[in-house]
Amino acid sequence: MSTKGEHHTVPLSVLLKRESANEKIDNPELIHGQANQSKKGEDFTLVKTECQRVMGDGVTTFSVYGLFDGHNGSAAAIYTKENLLNNVLAAIPSDLNRDEWVAALPRALVAGFVKTDKDFQERARTSGTTVTFVIVEGWVVSVASVGDSRCILEPAEGGVYYLSADHRLEINEEERDRVTASGGEVGRLNTGGGTEIGPLRCWPGGLCLSRSIGDLDVGEYIVPVPYVKQVKLSSAGGRLIISSDGVWDAISAEEALDCCRGLPPESSAEHIVKEAVGKKGLRDDTTCIVVDILPLEKPAASVPPPKKQGKGMLKSMFKRKTSDSSSNIEKEYAEPDEVEELFEEGSAMLSERLDTKYPLCNMFKLFMCAVCQVEVKPGEGVSIHAGSDNCRKLRPWDGPFLCASCQDKKDAMEGKRSSGDRHSSESD
Repeated sequence: MSTKGEHHTVPLSVLLKRESANEKIDNPELIHGQANQSKKGEDFTLVKTECQRVMGDGVTTFSVYGLFDGHNGSAAAIYTKENLLNNVLAAIPSDLNRDEWVAALPRALVAGFVKTDKDFQERARTSGTTVTFVIVEGWVVSVASVGDSRCILEPAEGGVYYLSADHRLEINEEERDRVTASGGEVGRLNTGGGTEIGPLRCWPGGLCLSRSIGDLDVGEYIVPVPYVKQVKLSSAGGRLIISSDGVWDAISAEEALDCCRGLPPESSAEHIVKEAVGKKGLRDDTTCIVVDILPLEKPAASVPPPKKQGKGMLKSMFKRKTSDSSSNIEKEYAEPDEVEELFEEGSAMLSERLDTKYPLCNMFKLFMCAVCQVEVKPGEGVSIHAGSDNCRKLRPWDGPFLCASCQDKKDAMEGKRSSGDRHSSESD
């Protein structure tokens, strides 16, 4: 029998097992499948399930799904697959609880993408890759994307939610304006005699995309800053489809979901790839990852068909519940019965993306580069607000800070300095 003041220690492994067991009660079951038909051999995927993280209030697990569609070679896609996750995790403070960790993800995803691009460009001058990067933590899905691969969500309640952006110059007017304002030129391929053909491209280089990792030879106004969307599913779950442009150039989101209705993830991915190749032939690498996020008591293939919705409803990305009814008071602490939007931001400006709008700013080390995580001595770091026209009362010494090389990278992406020698390359 222990005396007063005596403490019994519990091995860390036992604590982790206890926390993991408790967590599984609340967490969904994740089941995935993937399929690919290769034309150029430049599509790569990353799947890491049940990654464990020790945090301030115990241990939590998360899963990662990445799709990397390379162009002008596979080097950028391979490098990003091998390094992006570590760079994202390195940008998150280690002492956050579960909710804080999820809240910190959007900023960390931006920092991780930019660092991966910066490090790769120090090793090679050519090759680039699109990226669709998905982190599932509990019922929260965080998606970061550059390029034209896409991630869609079909929640159990029905509807289609687009969790990524398309950074093709042909369809994204805002990105065309940004590229030209930063010093790039946008136009179609000129075959001589004034005849122009094909999609809009960025010159020099002829890339069809406005955002990617790599592609230094095209110009640094082709930025690695991702569009980020974060949503929370209801406890009924849903299905994610992550596919390269080889799929989306051939079939729509609705067609992708319909062709695999009721099938488990592995068969679903195969059917989607088969449907896309059947429509237009194998003209590009065609890759698909399907992830079912399910309550533990439900079988893998039980995602119900969506409710019949009008076209207007499909256009509506997120619905907001009203809370003015007295009957809602009783439901205040109940599980939401629809997808809830937590975060969405697509700006290419680092000063906007690295600014912290949640109450965690005091948890980030003051004299640490917000992108590459190297320590900077007082007086050496440059505030992301330096030179900003932001109307808010921000001072040049207000953090977060960038080291000198990351500040140069930021300036180049925003067209504030020359991005150096540029060499022509094959188009995407």
